[in-house]
Amino acid sequence: MKVLIAGGSGFLGTSLKKSLVKDGHEVFALTRRSSGDPQRIQWDGTTTKGWAHLVNEMDAVVNLTGYGLEHWPWTKRQKQKFLDSRVAPGRALVAAIQKAEHRPRVLLQVSGVNRYGLRGEGIADESTPPADDFLAQLTIPWEATTKPVEELGVRRVISRNAVVLSRSGGLFPLMMLAPRLFFGGTFGDGRQAMPWIHHVDHTKAMRFLLENENAYGPYNLIAPHLTSSAEFMRAVASALHRPYWFHIPKFLLRLALGEMSVLLTEGRYSQPKRLIELGFQFQFGQLENAMEDLLVRNLLAKSGA
Repeated sequence: MKVLIAGGSGFLGTSLKKSLVKDGHEVFALTRRSSGDPQRIQWDGTTTKGWAHLVNEMDAVVNLTGYGLEHWPWTKRQKQKFLDSRVAPGRALVAAIQKAEHRPRVLLQVSGVNRYGLRGEGIADESTPPADDFLAQLTIPWEATTKPVEELGVRRVISRNAVVLSRSGGLFPLMMLAPRLFFGGTFGDGRQAMPWIHHVDHTKAMRFLLENENAYGPYNLIAPHLTSSAEFMRAVASALHRPYWFHIPKFLLRLALGEMSVLLTEGRYSQPKRLIELGFQFQFGQLENAMEDLLVRNLLAKSGA
C-alpha cells in the first residue's frame, strides 16, 4: 500500500509512518520542512504545487495537519491560525484528489473529541452533536473541509482524537512537568474528564481504520477507561513517585493562561463506541497500564534496569 501523509513530520505522523514502513508499505510525507529525502515532499499547506501528481499513485491519504492547541496565548490571531492550519491543507488535498485520474481508496481525516464540548450531560459518542464553544466549533470546518472526496467515491474516515500520550511529543511532556517538580495535584476541582489515548493504541487505531473497508465516518480515538483529571494527575504523580498535593484553582489558571486554561480545567466524558463496535481492541485501555508503560518501563529502560 502507498500512503501519503499530510503533516507527516509531527509525532503522530512519524509514529504512523514507522508502523506502516515496518510492515512493508511505502509512505510519503507532505511537510513544510525542506529535506533531501525523496519521500518527504515540501509543500506550503495551501496549494497543490509540486506534489499533486503523487495522489495518482496513492492507495490512501492521511490528513494530520493542524497547528497545536498547546501554543499560547489564544489571541484572536492565534485562533485564526488554528483554523487556517486545519482548513487550508484539507482543501488542497481535496483539490489534488479531484484532479487525479487514479484516486486513493480512503482518506483519513483527523479531528478532536473536544467536538462534544467542555461539559455536558451523559457520555458523548460519535452521534453527539457539536457544542458551541470555540474548540467544538473548530472541529466543524476542520472535518467538513475533506467531505467533498466522498462524492468522488473515496471512503472517508474521521478520527476524533483524545490527548495522545507520548513522551516524544504533544501535551503529555508538559502535563508531566508539574509532578516532576513536586507540584503534582488537581487542576480546578479535578472532576472534569481527561480524554486520553496511548500513542501505541492511537497508531494501531489509525491503521485499523485505514485498512478496514467497513470503516467510514467519525470514530472517537479515546481510551475506554473514563478518567477524571484528578485521577489522571494522581496516576502520573504515582508513576513518577512524586507527591500529589498541590491544588491550582480554576481562576488562577484562567489568569495565567486565559482561555487556553480550558484544556486543563474542562472536559466532557466520551467513549469510543463505534471503534469498539467495529472490533478494535485496545492494548492500553486502562490508565494504570498506560502509565506503567509510559513512565515506569520507559524510565527503567533508560536506566538499564
